[in-house]
Amino acid sequence: MSTMEITPIRRGGGDCDITGFGMDAARAARDFHRTLPGYAPTPLRRLEALAAEIGVRDILVKDESFRFGLNAFKALGGSYAIGGLIGDAPRTFVTATDGNHGRGVAWAARVLGQRAVVYMPRGSAKERLENIRAQGAEASILDVPYDDAVRYARRQAEENGWTLVQDTSWPGYTDIPRRIMQGYTTMGLEIVEALGDLRPTHILLQAGVGAMAGALTGFFANVYGAARPKVIVVEPLTADCVYRTAFAADGQLHCCDGDSMRTIMAGLCCGEPCSVAWDILRAHADFAMRISDDIAATGMRVLGNPLPGDARIVSGESGASTAGALFHLMTDPSREAIRRALGLDGDSVPLLISTEGDTDRGNYRDIVWRATV
Repeated sequence: MSTMEITPIRRGGGDCDITGFGMDAARAARDFHRTLPGYAPTPLRRLEALAAEIGVRDILVKDESFRFGLNAFKALGGSYAIGGLIGDAPRTFVTATDGNHGRGVAWAARVLGQRAVVYMPRGSAKERLENIRAQGAEASILDVPYDDAVRYARRQAEENGWTLVQDTSWPGYTDIPRRIMQGYTTMGLEIVEALGDLRPTHILLQAGVGAMAGALTGFFANVYGAARPKVIVVEPLTADCVYRTAFAADGQLHCCDGDSMRTIMAGLCCGEPCSVAWDILRAHADFAMRISDDIAATGMRVLGNPLPGDARIVSGESGASTAGALFHLMTDPSREAIRRALGLDGDSVPLLISTEGDTDRGNYRDIVWRATV
């Protein structure tokens, strides 16, 4: 049975400084990204037929499967962080990843003439491992959950004099995560330029540790001010650290048990929220949502099998989670109370980020062709 739950993000931390995620920061990030081979804005799709089918005015989807030929958005953050750190001597950059972030770091290190070492948690797809190795990085899968892989990468950095490039923050480690997040604002700038006079009413953003969600929430809060769209943060049911933190509303970060995190949404399977991101979400986002895997699988099928006139979007398990959430919200009568709470109706224009393509092609086919979820 499908599960979907929401909790309001009770506004606090109003003193959170988001100037580092405004238009100036986004332009600086994009100026850097323009220096990298293969940079081009990714498409912003309008799914007008789907919008009419489910009962909203329009649906906008940013398709990140085209980013740098890497099939995911993550290279925007890793490259911007590494680009700000390199000097005259080559360095070794180390990270932990479920796949997309590590591939982006490996690619950026190769392009910028640096060395990368990447660690992945148990259960990581072999295809994602090989994609990272294909970028010239040393990569391996550890027999630990994601957050323990992050701690292992941190220890390796300390013991070997390497530089950790992680979008998770903790006391004393905030500058690099913040720079990674600023790299993601290139997406926001591209979206605003493509929108023209069209303005979304809702933005659904995926959260693993929350870095991308925090970055774009800060960006759109800067751009639109008091007229900004409602922000809904979407996570897996079993890896819901942002949801737990929002629900508790006690000023503390709340984590998930790594051994209990089982989800097809590999890129979102993170148990510890990024404090830099949470400060922004607490001040400027509206709702946290957690969903079961079958909802994300629905999103993959809906985007991959479009109605006549709409573009086909190949979106992986994490990338399609928000599309699945929107589809269930608007078509399942049992979600009416949630739909009303979020203010979704026939006048709504939701914006989604398809953060990845089929980065694990075998799993994508199993879900879309064989309905294994």
